Amino acid sequence: MELVFRDDPYAESCEAEVVDASPDGIRLTRTVFYPMGGGQPGDTGRLIWDGGSVEIGDARKGDSHDEVLHIPAEGVDLPAPGTRVTARIDWERRHRLMRMHTTMHLLCSLLEGDVTGGQVGESKSRLDFNVAGDQIDKEVLTQRLNELVRQDRAVRSRWVDDAELDTNPGLVRTMSVKPPRGSGKVRLIEIDGVDLQPCGGTHVRSTGEIGPVRIGKVENKGRQNRRINIHLSE
Repeated sequence: MELVFRDDPYAESCEAEVVDASPDGIRLTRTVFYPMGGGQPGDTGRLIWDGGSVEIGDARKGDSHDEVLHIPAEGVDLPAPGTRVTARIDWERRHRLMRMHTTMHLLCSLLEGDVTGGQVGESKSRLDFNVAGDQIDKEVLTQRLNELVRQDRAVRSRWVDDAELDTNPGLVRTMSVKPPRGSGKVRLIEIDGVDLQPCGGTHVRSTGEIGPVRIGKVENKGRQNRRINIHLSE
């Protein structure tokens, strides 16, 4: 399956052919739908074909690494295998998730400590850090985040293989999150001069696209585990 979102997260739709379809999921030859993973929710939207359409309420990973299951609404007619469809995501929702996901990378660059969990949301997200509480000042973090947004730093993705990671240990040391090993290659997201970490999610082209953000409630989830809530202001 061709994952269009991987190379072009701004693609709102694509043409595809149905491989098979059931209430458990519709498989296509290619897709713009990002499947739930890495804390980012799966895309929603519609599949449209000549004479019909179906609402897609979620996208999930299939049996293989590059397979996406498009989860249809209940009790609807499904397209037959071989049907040519237009796969169209809810772009407004996706773009908010892209803005928020990129903001979470910025937050990682501002705190020392391991990331222990996280969840991307449309208007509110959270990141959990193994970090001392005295490192977290909500007002200061909000100011620093918004300064990085205003700087309009470029956001890029690139791939490295395991061999490059092995021969360049300095690359790994610069990452907020350590890359997974054994898959042969790792996708990195780099925010120019600010952050570098492995990530398969979708992101905006530059930090200026995020808009104003603020740090919300900071929750104590253990002796050193702190949950930081992040909000988009618009």
